[in-house]
Amino acid sequence: MSDIYAPPQDPLAILHEDAEVLLVDKPAGLLSVPGKGPELADCLLCRVQAAFPDALLVHRLDRDTSGVMIFALTPHAQRHLGLQFEKRMTQKTYVARVWGVPMRKTGTIDLPLIVDWPNRPRQKVDHETGKPAQTDWRVLKDEGETARMRLMPRTGRSHQLRVHMMALGHPILGDAFYASGLARDFPRLMLHSEELRFKHPQGGRSMKIRSKAPF
Repeated sequence: MSDIYAPPQDPLAILHEDAEVLLVDKPAGLLSVPGKGPELADCLLCRVQAAFPDALLVHRLDRDTSGVMIFALTPHAQRHLGLQFEKRMTQKTYVARVWGVPMRKTGTIDLPLIVDWPNRPRQKVDHETGKPAQTDWRVLKDEGETARMRLMPRTGRSHQLRVHMMALGHPILGDAFYASGLARDFPRLMLHSEELRFKHPQGGRSMKIRSKAPF
């Protein structure tokens, strides 16, 4: 995988829009927010703000992860949604393709994570100083040498799904940080944010926004 940042130039894919919130389908390979340096300035937040000047950041997805991402369109909505993410009131569901097929059909990974400082932005499992991290998982399809899985993080640590799947012995296909050998040899990271459930900042009704995995 090249280190040169060449984000896709897909037009903005809007999944839902109202007076308070905007949900878009982030393409793989595009930063959520600007990186350090002018060459990393292009990002989903900038593109969203070009079309919706009042848009405010609520959460992020890894550069190489695609799928549902929510932005607030008012300060009230940003506070409301931020609190939901902080208190784990949102529900996020991901689809991933992984190397190998787990023996069991479902399970939960409970492994604390911390940044691997000499190798950042990589993260690692650390039982002494890591922050709690839990992921529920389910096998959707046995593909022979690979498997399609649904991942439901209970916490939102950086690289959580990627490290947890590696620790399970089934790294996500195309993961330049945590996969090796044939598992790494894919055109993109096979991880997609498929669904986000949240309560609308205006009135509190439950909402569910979905985006089909492109792989």
